[in-house]
Amino acid sequence: MADLRNAGIVLAVTGLAHLVAPKPFELITGPLFPENTGDWVQRNGVTELALGAAIAVPQTRRVGLVGLAVYASWLAKRGVDAFRR
Repeated sequence: MADLRNAGIVLAVTGLAHLVAPKPFELITGPLFPENTGDWVQRNGVTELALGAAIAVPQTRRVGLVGLAVYASWLAKRGVDAFRR
């Protein structure tokens, strides 16, 4: 379970990085979220921070993992839709 804890911490730190240094993430986020990219970088950062924190804590890990699955599915759909454009 230490691996899941560490993965949660990494995800939370990545989310925090979206908020502290958003420019690199705008390059990645732009194709999936061409409108209001900066806002989406912040939203995704907050989402990743929250999910990572949930995954890092054993008591909230299941909810965090379910949330991560939903979030990853949603991002994948955005990617497919962007590719089709």
